[in-house]
Amino acid sequence: MKKTVTIIILVIITAVFVGSLYYLYKKNQEDPVTYETEQASIETIIKKAVATGSIVPKEEVLIKPNISGIIEEIFIEAGDQIKSGDLIAKIRVVPNVSSLQSAQNAVESAKIALDNQEKIYNRQKELFDKGVISANEFDGVDVTFKQAKQSYDAAKQNYQIVKTGTARGLSSVANTLIRSTVTGMVLEVPVKSGNQVIEANNFNDGTTIATVADVGEMIFEGKVDESEVGKIKENLPLEITVGAIENKKFDAVLDYIAPKGNEENGAIQFEIKGTLKKKDSTFIRAGLSANASIILARADSVMALKEALIQYDDKTQKPFVEIEVADQQFEKRDIELGISDGINVEIKSGITKDDKLKVWNIIKKPEFTN
Repeated sequence: MKKTVTIIILVIITAVFVGSLYYLYKKNQEDPVTYETEQASIETIIKKAVATGSIVPKEEVLIKPNISGIIEEIFIEAGDQIKSGDLIAKIRVVPNVSSLQSAQNAVESAKIALDNQEKIYNRQKELFDKGVISANEFDGVDVTFKQAKQSYDAAKQNYQIVKTGTARGLSSVANTLIRSTVTGMVLEVPVKSGNQVIEANNFNDGTTIATVADVGEMIFEGKVDESEVGKIKENLPLEITVGAIENKKFDAVLDYIAPKGNEENGAIQFEIKGTLKKKDSTFIRAGLSANASIILARADSVMALKEALIQYDDKTQKPFVEIEVADQQFEKRDIELGISDGINVEIKSGITKDDKLKVWNIIKKPEFTN
């Protein structure tokens, strides 16, 4: 029994020994690991945050009527360049029955008062001519008569305004003629001839007849996520790319960050605005979607490495790279990093441009078997 156990143990030891020799033999047959190397390059690194939005005019003016009525004629269309004071539309007044009746009653009341004051005036005039009353008494009657005449004229004029929207002597300021209040381009004419329009009042914003803006002063309006808003501040430069305008970037300056965010799709978004610096004649249509790159930091023509080449010490978390000192022999070298764009990182010190750096994390291609 003891002899059998001994033989089994010897067989196991022999098998383990032979297996070890075979493993070492196979190991020696494998190709040694060969690391590739790369060198630093000169790059311009831009650290930025991205915001999405659109291009809109800095100021849009809504032209509204100051009287209700029906559009009789429109003299402009979208895309026209107009000046302040140019005629936009003509309105035909549809008088309100109640207002018209009130104005007519006011005319009749003023006429009765005028007729009465005229009789008094004629009587007092005869007495004054005979020397019965003094000049002071007659002057008071004369003033009252003139005031009654003026009130009657004003009532008739108001009646004409209620009925037609204008009156004699007021054609130059007639509120039936709608004129532009600013100089710029007509962006939109949301009404047509025959449409009814309402004047602005305490209960209604009024009907917009046209939207006018200076397209020479455009801004970017967009939103940034709450994770990015803490990194940005006013006066940072922007690079605007417009989807409809290929191979073109527009410079801008960030001049507004909303103090309060709004929740959209479960995330807090903050509104931002940036004024475009137009240096050429490229026409940017209002409302075009755009993206803005907010330049947080920039380093021009600096020595840079790919982020993938950087390693970090397990204990100190300080960055380092491995420099080739001989064929496939490397030594650790601490480095100082600058700004990063997520792909390349600025190298401030620790290596030179000629150093060869170990590519330590090469992704091997998968091996396929038949």
